[in-house]
Amino acid sequence: MSKICILGMGPGHRDYILPVTLRIIEESDILIGGRRILKDFENNGKELIYIDSGLQKIVEYIYDNKDEKKVSLLLSGDTGFYSMLSYIKKHFRDDELKVVPGISSFQYLMGKINRVWQDSFLGSVHGREVDIVGAVKKYDSVVLLTDSKYSPSRIAEILINAKINNKIMIVGENLSYLNERIIIDTFENIVSMKNLGMSVVVIENNENLGV
Repeated sequence: MSKICILGMGPGHRDYILPVTLRIIEESDILIGGRRILKDFENNGKELIYIDSGLQKIVEYIYDNKDEKKVSLLLSGDTGFYSMLSYIKKHFRDDELKVVPGISSFQYLMGKINRVWQDSFLGSVHGREVDIVGAVKKYDSVVLLTDSKYSPSRIAEILINAKINNKIMIVGENLSYLNERIIIDTFENIVSMKNLGMSVVVIENNENLGV
């Protein structure tokens, strides 16, 4: 039986895509993903389907084509951490899926700053609500995927208003790309940085500042 492949594409740059993932992409007939991800495969002779807000149409398209063509969904980061896999599993059986994980953006950032993360709180404020203050009070290390609403500067503002002290913020912006930037600073300085793009934020004890 043909499998629907769910592929983790890593933090962004092609260098961080697993070789097995590139091989499956080469063998696929249809590639489904966001525009940024599919841009690298526009001239590969594949049928490209761009993910937008109409997820039900994507599911219907996969259902109509999965028996005749090899279909792969290309998802940013890792398939098991706040990805579209949760949605796909509601519509297809496990034996219809082949999942290949990728390197998540938080794994990439924690590696860049020489941190372990097994005891960290891991969460995403990308389109969802998280008790940021509660997590920061409970854990020595908090890792968050951000979005335009809960940007690094907005998170810094929330923590300042909650009178959180003795913490530092690390912001990883455009991770793995040539314009990558990693900022390590206080909440008070980061709150004024309004133009940061989609980033990974790490909040940790001030004593861990050395990298």
